[in-house]
Amino acid sequence: MIKIAVDAYGGDNAPEEIVQGAFSALAMDAELSVVLVGKEAPLRALCQDSKYLDRIEIAPAEDVIGCDETPVVAIRRKKNASIPRMFTLAVEGGADGCVSAGSTGAVLAGGIFLAGRMQGVKRPGLCPLLPTVTGGNVLLVDCGANTDCKPEYLLQFAQMGVAYIRCLYGIENPRIGLLSNGAEDEKGNELIKETNALLRASGLNFVRNAEAREMLSGEFDIIVSDGFNGNIALKSAEGTAGAVFTLLKQGIASSFRAKLGAALMMPVLKKIKKRMDYTEHGGAALLGINIPLVKVHGSTKAKSMAAAILQCKRMVETDLVQKMKEFFHE
Repeated sequence: MIKIAVDAYGGDNAPEEIVQGAFSALAMDAELSVVLVGKEAPLRALCQDSKYLDRIEIAPAEDVIGCDETPVVAIRRKKNASIPRMFTLAVEGGADGCVSAGSTGAVLAGGIFLAGRMQGVKRPGLCPLLPTVTGGNVLLVDCGANTDCKPEYLLQFAQMGVAYIRCLYGIENPRIGLLSNGAEDEKGNELIKETNALLRASGLNFVRNAEAREMLSGEFDIIVSDGFNGNIALKSAEGTAGAVFTLLKQGIASSFRAKLGAALMMPVLKKIKKRMDYTEHGGAALLGINIPLVKVHGSTKAKSMAAAILQCKRMVETDLVQKMKEFFHE
């Protein structure tokens, strides 16, 4: 039985949606157990009628770290908040991995200072898995953990991404793209040019620089970026997808003919929406720390929380942390 610690008070919809997500994950996987970390009395009330009580534990944590708090200070001072309590459980052997939709800064700080960086890793990378138009997925490394980077950090992001894709998806030699303002090797700022040279010499399957518009093309399994540009690219993609679906809804509602056409196209539209729904994939793994950790979007609801919990379980099952350590010391 694999046990995942869940920050039940992280995110905009906590604790109700977080708990419902845990129930959904437990329903989908009989080899999973969950530790809900947070305020004990409300959590017990939410769980009292659950048919999964034999696979649910509650770890009391009466404080909550808000998104307006300084992450490092809050992690150090609020020892009994749900995020540091979650990490303490995993570090001390009370859980095999962690999932949180709480303050990104606090989760990153907890991962680095409480779980600790792997030996040899200069900077952990936050890595969401995104759907591509060809039916596959692409891992973006990094999407916001490191705004200021050096070329050697980006090389390690690529190496961590390769280990992740190998372990979880069985792709032995994943195709790597480097996020840039042009596909040619000479494009980009000094960081990109130097990283390009490192990737060319690394022995990894570095294809070429990749423009942001190619991120979801299916040509790459991994896109490497500094956290600043990676975050902008990710949110631009999310915003564009949301805008397209909003425009479709407006267009469909504009006339009877449009509604009739939409009715005929509805199976295709639903398939596209499901395929491009990032909540199907869970959250962003923080790679380079000593425990499996998945950070979920702050607005997450039960569906994406369940996916994130199962994603974290898979990271445990594939022994990702140990294999990544071996990858860095081959």
